[in-house]
Amino acid sequence: MENIIIYGSKYGSSQKYAEELSARTKIPAVNFQSMPQLSDKKKIIYIGGLYAGTVTGLANTLRSFNLKENQRLIIVTVGLSDPSEPENRSNIRSSLKKQLCNELFEKAKIFHLRGAIDYTKLSFTHRTLMSLLYKALHKTPEEKLTSQNRTIVETYGKQADYINFRALEPIIFEIKKESLIKSFLCRAESF
Repeated sequence: MENIIIYGSKYGSSQKYAEELSARTKIPAVNFQSMPQLSDKKKIIYIGGLYAGTVTGLANTLRSFNLKENQRLIIVTVGLSDPSEPENRSNIRSSLKKQLCNELFEKAKIFHLRGAIDYTKLSFTHRTLMSLLYKALHKTPEEKLTSQNRTIVETYGKQADYINFRALEPIIFEIKKESLIKSFLCRAESF
């Protein structure tokens, strides 16, 4: 059984993380639109961009998927807001619960990364939505803005890149954890 990294990316941040993770782990990375077969995979790592609370391609990829006993699912979200803020993590996880069946949500190991935004590359629809959102948020008093809304106001109309490949290290550890434990146990037995 082989492992796979699947990514859902509209503007490139999730793809960059997936490609970097692939280079570091030697696990192939594919776009979710290629609809890879998952039943024979041991570890499935899904990296998807967050747009309006939805992880790109996640629901389509895992729609009729049932996790077998010997399979592991790792979900990595990539968004503009800082995932180290508890409120942001809570919002992301609430959105994930709506996109996944209970079993997958409960069994998945979930990580959150920050991405990037470049307003010059946004589609007309996304630019329009961000403009409407910004106009509504811009009128809100600073103390009433959530962390996520503050990020939208601060980055509006700009280029902001929060991609940090060092943030992949806990994910790499999670991917390699089983083999590291086995290696440690084998060494311990030899003493």
